[in-house]
Amino acid sequence: MIRDNTAVKHIFFDLDHTLWDFDRNSKLTFKRIFDEQNIPIVIDDFLEVYLPVNLKYWRLYREDKIEKNALRYSRLKETFDCLNYTISDDLIDKISTDYIDYLPNFNYLFKDALEVLNYLEGKYQLHIITNGFEEVQNLKLKKSGIRQFFKQIITSESVGVKKPNRLVFEYALKVADAQAHESVMVGDSYEADIVGALNSGLNAIHFTNEIQNNEVLSIAHLTDLKKYL
Repeated sequence: MIRDNTAVKHIFFDLDHTLWDFDRNSKLTFKRIFDEQNIPIVIDDFLEVYLPVNLKYWRLYREDKIEKNALRYSRLKETFDCLNYTISDDLIDKISTDYIDYLPNFNYLFKDALEVLNYLEGKYQLHIITNGFEEVQNLKLKKSGIRQFFKQIITSESVGVKKPNRLVFEYALKVADAQAHESVMVGDSYEADIVGALNSGLNAIHFTNEIQNNEVLSIAHLTDLKKYL
């Protein structure tokens, strides 16, 4: 639970899967690419394999076990291999580049995201902490029309380490001129957002449909934030 909501002055949001509907936008991005490249794979069949593969490589990326370029290539290569679809490395590189270029052009937000941001904006200073690639995250914020809500945008690339590393949260507090006890982190990843924030002294709210820890405040809908903030 939040220790003292009267003391809260700063709210740090994750972006993907919290405000920005990553799964929906990613699906539309892959559909555009597959249409352009005449790849005869049903998108839903592709995503069924790709999603867990992508999560695996993002976990490796968070743990600094692979570099960004390896993440971009390997998640696609492994997915196509699993689907027994023969594809050249050059085309994988092309898809990887196009995916990053096209992704910010699809900008569906989660239901009630704008309503909640408008509600919170007048009461708190709002910020973003994201592990996403810096060049893409800034475009997502601008093109989805929510950039103006946030005072500071902290990306893992700008810090040099990734959530849940406490250095990310310490850096975020510093640039936001905030204290840990007066700050709340809202995110979908229990490991990266919630554990990382709690280990750094922040309050945390887990945006999830699956309760993982009864001691951590969880919400299933963004509008539920109004009950606590």
